[in-house]
Amino acid sequence: MSDSEVHGTVGDGFEAVREEFARAVDPGSGAQLAVYAHGRRVVDLWSGDPVTGDTLTGVYSATKGAATVTVAVLVQDGALELDRPVAHHWPEFAAAGKDRITLRDVLTHRSGVIGVDGGLTADELADDEVIARRLARQRPYWRPGSAYGYGGFVTFAIVGEVVRRATGRSLREHFEERVRAPHGLDLHLGLPEALEDRYREVLPGVASPEELASFWADVPGPHSLTGIGYALNSTPPLDQVAFLNTRRVRALGQASGGGVGNARGLAGLYAAAVFGLDGRDPLLDPDTVGEFAMLHSTGRDLVTGEAGQYSLGFQAKGARYPFLSANAFGHNGSAGAESFADPLLGVAFGYTRRRFAFDWSYPEHDRLAAAVTSAARETSAQ
Repeated sequence: MSDSEVHGTVGDGFEAVREEFARAVDPGSGAQLAVYAHGRRVVDLWSGDPVTGDTLTGVYSATKGAATVTVAVLVQDGALELDRPVAHHWPEFAAAGKDRITLRDVLTHRSGVIGVDGGLTADELADDEVIARRLARQRPYWRPGSAYGYGGFVTFAIVGEVVRRATGRSLREHFEERVRAPHGLDLHLGLPEALEDRYREVLPGVASPEELASFWADVPGPHSLTGIGYALNSTPPLDQVAFLNTRRVRALGQASGGGVGNARGLAGLYAAAVFGLDGRDPLLDPDTVGEFAMLHSTGRDLVTGEAGQYSLGFQAKGARYPFLSANAFGHNGSAGAESFADPLLGVAFGYTRRRFAFDWSYPEHDRLAAAVTSAARETSAQ
């Protein structure tokens, strides 16, 4: 892709980020990149027709970052306690040996509750309250606390039910009122009908028949822990591409993977949480940031293999990208979104793309994050 096909602006000292965006990003992906440095937007780029900086698309599990910021606000308020059992607020959840699972266990993927026997249909997966009712009866897939494994589509249905019972309001309502609306973020847990004209459908990945055959030969079966964690154990298995291209999913905005937004919204989320936006104080105080950025689950993930490493609700980005600070945190999404904050460096990063990679591999993440980090360090040193 040539630099002339890249649209948008960069601030002084971040010109190399634009150049790397032009080199690293597939022009057919429909990508956006936004970066804040110490609360000021310094990168705002996009490419690919018909994508603009305002375009909204499905961010999948990057949604978990928005949900976790909301939970962190409620913990900071004293409305939630991380080490209190889920069943304290939600007695039905105690069934089948889940009585001692805490909110911290759930947020760090240590609960063993990653799906249900027989699977959840796409229609059920659209609605967190339906998911929660099914999960209440489910026995964990491993002894809680003994290991960790990613629950891609269900984890925040548990969290949301705790929020609803503890506060009398939904996680989505708290996000809207405490996080999204005050900062005007283009990131939605429940996309309003009035914004549907800005949504662009997520597209499937493109690969040769040989590449696809090689990829699928190594994919675990639908009833393995990986299959259950990614909601592939239903009949038919979940079609991830179709999931957020369904209006009902976008309207309900389930908190594990149903969010809609853009790069500006993702970067703005982390800037608002850690550094403050538009003259506002940060949403989270340093102690809360420290608690939620702390590594909790390391080593092999029973669902994703070596791709895990979690802090509290977030992915531990300091473990993912060695050029970031140790306490960097955020969350990616399976269609190719990436987002994080590095509290020490002062950077908030948001990236989206409309097209899946057929193998869920996004090497541009490393290249763009490295370019942003290098520019941020150089400008800070001046």
